[in-house]
Amino acid sequence: MFVKRTYRYVDGARVEGTWQHIFIRNGDTYFLTDMAIYADGTVDCWGLTDLDGLRRHLETGWVATEIPQGARASASDLVDWNFDEPEFFVSAQGLLGETADKIDELNGRPDSSVRCLMAVDTFLDDPTESNRTAAREAYLAIPEHLRMFALGDMDSKDWPLATLVTAVGQRRAGYDDRVVTAEMHAHTEKYFRDRERLRASLPVAPPDGPVTAASPTVQLPMAHFHEDRLADPGRHILQIDYPAPIEYDGRTYPTVEHAYWAMSTSDPEARERIRTATRTHDARTLAADAPRRDGWPVARLAVMADLNRAKYTQHPDLAETLLGTGDARIMLAGTFSGYWYGHGSNWVGRLLEVVRSELVVARWRDD
Repeated sequence: MFVKRTYRYVDGARVEGTWQHIFIRNGDTYFLTDMAIYADGTVDCWGLTDLDGLRRHLETGWVATEIPQGARASASDLVDWNFDEPEFFVSAQGLLGETADKIDELNGRPDSSVRCLMAVDTFLDDPTESNRTAAREAYLAIPEHLRMFALGDMDSKDWPLATLVTAVGQRRAGYDDRVVTAEMHAHTEKYFRDRERLRASLPVAPPDGPVTAASPTVQLPMAHFHEDRLADPGRHILQIDYPAPIEYDGRTYPTVEHAYWAMSTSDPEARERIRTATRTHDARTLAADAPRRDGWPVARLAVMADLNRAKYTQHPDLAETLLGTGDARIMLAGTFSGYWYGHGSNWVGRLLEVVRSELVVARWRDD
């Protein structure tokens, strides 16, 4: 299934998100736009809010799930049109429920469909009427337009669920007006037995730990280093401008950043001036005036990875600090490019995580 993903940064930390299409009514026009939904419960529908705020927007019609005949609509900078017999498949309550489900999914929690299936498993293990009632409530808590997808069976859709959670003699829950019979229950129970046999026959990967990192995110602000190492730099050694000399390409560089900027230029004389610059700021300034090597935008990521690899293999004490971050996401603050730092693509942090994994596997091989 195609997963729509987005994100935003809050205090330097990346908050994962997803999005879906909605209509926003502004004046007399309905605008087709994207509503972003984030793991921290924030919803962006032309302004940040939360689930309660989205509920209010739905009640006032700012987020529209019904549009009158002939109303004007717009997909900004693309097309305008007027509605002719508009038909919506998602109600206001359904949109609210689906948004809550997405927040659960982003946090690795069971959404309403999974909770329903868990309640059904409880009923099948212990078929009491109280467990059937609990399963019925869980089924009805699934947004109506999503119920047909809960079983992942597009031939049967959700009729087995609706039938199983409805007692004999009652009208089928949230599905149609048919009265459930004992024969319907018997057919449905066979469906779930067959489904369980199929599920049990599928290969199951052995569990290898949690699906999310066990260690909290490492966030480091910028630090200013002098020629000598700080007495107790702690995790600031992870910064690429930390003074840890590395041997690379036959020469010694004061920092990873010196080496990075030296590798970026095709001018050998400029490369040497960058290498011997007193500060990383000076190295960066010298590199700005030097010609770039052909293909540098493509090669730079691999070069930065290689330089960090050299730093931590040549300095075992620094490698211990990197390994001490466990499986945490690493986000560093810096000045010279959003491509590299946590306020942008965070490639420095991501490469450090790769180098860390290489150090871990090297130890495993040695054990």
